[in-house]
Amino acid sequence: MKTPFEPQTDLKAISDFANQHQAENDRFSAFLKEFNDEAIDAKVQELDALISPTISCTDCGNCCKSLMVCLNEEEANNLSTHLKMDRPSFDQQYLEKGSNGMMIMNQMPCHFLQNNKCTVYEYRFEGCKEFPALHLPHFKRRVFTTFMHYDRCPIIFNVVEQLKIEMNFEGSLPNH
Repeated sequence: MKTPFEPQTDLKAISDFANQHQAENDRFSAFLKEFNDEAIDAKVQELDALISPTISCTDCGNCCKSLMVCLNEEEANNLSTHLKMDRPSFDQQYLEKGSNGMMIMNQMPCHFLQNNKCTVYEYRFEGCKEFPALHLPHFKRRVFTTFMHYDRCPIIFNVVEQLKIEMNFEGSLPNH
């Protein structure tokens, strides 16, 4: 495994590694439950601060290519106004609405991704701003979601792999 200063960014290698280490990652998720929430948050945030600057999101753009993006009314209003579109036209062109009123972008990759860059960056949605959410508290509550994205986000992948090392996790050994 590479150090935080030499992160793994090859998406195929990350995906292959994730597939080969699913059982290990399941054990690591369980292992994390044994630790204090604040201590885990501090370690994850420390690693995120070290690793994130070494990875260029615009070299990858995989989150914008492969994630369903949820948005709320205010975000849809802001972006439709920015695009000089009325909301019904904006909704028809860009959104799907669930029966519960939840709105998601109706296409992957995102309509607004060009050359791995967001063309509406200042108006992007909260979920886009927060991703990969490693800087936020309550990491242990998001472990399942984190591992859902582990195979597609180099930042998440590298933070998790470094976290295993720093926590002396013996992932390759079966539990006794």
